[in-house]
Amino acid sequence: MADLRQFKLPDVGEGLTEGEILQWLVAVGDVVVTNQPLCEVETAKAAVELPSPFAGTVVELLHEPGTTVDVGAPIITIDLGGDVAPAAPAADDDTPAAGLIGGPAPGGRTSVLVGYGPRNTEAVRRPRRSGAAAAERATAPQVLPEADYGSNTGPGSERPPLLATAPDATTKPVRHGGLETGRQAEAAAAARPDVEAAPSRTVAPGRGAPRPLAKPPVRKYAKDVGVDLTTVTGTGAGGVITRADVDAARGSGARTPAELAADAGTVVRFPVADAGTEGREQRIPVKGVRKHTAAAMVASAFTAPHVTEFLTVDVTRTMQLRTRLAARPELAGLKVSPLLFVAKALLLAVQRHPMINSSWDEAAQEIVVKDYVNLGIAAATPRGLIVPNVKDAGRLSLAELAGALADLTATAREGRTSPSAMSGGTITITNVGVFGVDTGTPILNPGESAILAFGAVREMPWVHKGKIRVRQVTQLALSFDHRVVDGELGSRFLADIGAVLHDPGTALAF
Repeated sequence: MADLRQFKLPDVGEGLTEGEILQWLVAVGDVVVTNQPLCEVETAKAAVELPSPFAGTVVELLHEPGTTVDVGAPIITIDLGGDVAPAAPAADDDTPAAGLIGGPAPGGRTSVLVGYGPRNTEAVRRPRRSGAAAAERATAPQVLPEADYGSNTGPGSERPPLLATAPDATTKPVRHGGLETGRQAEAAAAARPDVEAAPSRTVAPGRGAPRPLAKPPVRKYAKDVGVDLTTVTGTGAGGVITRADVDAARGSGARTPAELAADAGTVVRFPVADAGTEGREQRIPVKGVRKHTAAAMVASAFTAPHVTEFLTVDVTRTMQLRTRLAARPELAGLKVSPLLFVAKALLLAVQRHPMINSSWDEAAQEIVVKDYVNLGIAAATPRGLIVPNVKDAGRLSLAELAGALADLTATAREGRTSPSAMSGGTITITNVGVFGVDTGTPILNPGESAILAFGAVREMPWVHKGKIRVRQVTQLALSFDHRVVDGELGSRFLADIGAVLHDPGTALAF
């Protein structure tokens, strides 16, 4: 006798209401065991695999890949069968056993996910269609350097240029209706006004008489003043019509200052075919991580009054310390990056200014000051911006903090960051220097009162001990919630971070 159970989409995060089914990992008729991954689901925070709470045979997949399903809606039907027992007895036909996904857990909580996985598909851009004019242009592909979330060094000269110089339009013959005309020679003559254009007897379209000889600037001038060149007799070499001839034909040889300026700066323009926009636009659905990030940023920007302050710091001593510490056995095998020292400096500054590590409780009209620091690190991923955090980072040693930052960024790049790793953050660092950017005005992560932007470390001229020297310099930008953090507190906090980065020995006084 069939014993059918339906598995409902659980709340895979904290208060999430929906998820998109990316792909099914099983098919109808497959025999599954308890905790075997059934499908991959993308929520507003991450992509995760849903393990099966039952053992049995798959009877029906209730939704196609790409479908967005509400939390609590059934997604799959499994036949437990008479000879296949479930992993644990169920309270009723619709309630999974205790400890399984969607079932009760100790403390009155609801069990959520185990096992996370990256999305296995990538968006493919449709091929672009271009017109005849676009087909002639040579375009050079851009290759952007892979982002390194730990490194900010380098002046940026090794990066490929973002813009390429377009080919000179005068190096190609200009065609009209498939036939080459005399415009190429005329354009060359216009570029060299001291050289008269060679005579040309091209027949004008639709006429039996030869086309009047004139340079392109003269033709444009005649058109602007309303003179028909076929009625003008040229007095130039070889019968070429000059501007004076056009002026004589219009009844006056005098020219206004505006006309003289136009004569000196006339630009030859060539018609460009309109390639249209059909097939040259791409629409990307806003969902999952990107949808959640957009909503969070809008809520933050229009809820918390942002203030941003900037500080330029000479970090030469910190970079020298970095070289020495990287050789120590305590940090062997760990990446000693500039971000590590910025994170440590921020944690030390939080100890002196705990109010910066707080949040605004709108419902209770209270400021909640945190005695722990869950340090968020903004990371760019194919699915969008995420901000995982290092739990209780203030209690970690320098070596432990280096290992935690390395694990955090590696997991984010692989797309395997869990929802729990992105919740509970108290203060954030965004490392824009990895892209060669000097600074920015970051937006607060919702629920936090401060975020620090860390720019690129560059060699720059700097006044050091009364003389101009080449020093390694970076820029810091601190955005804070002015409801919680006033200007004095924000300034002192940023100054303390800069002091530690300028002279790491200052940390001993904290």
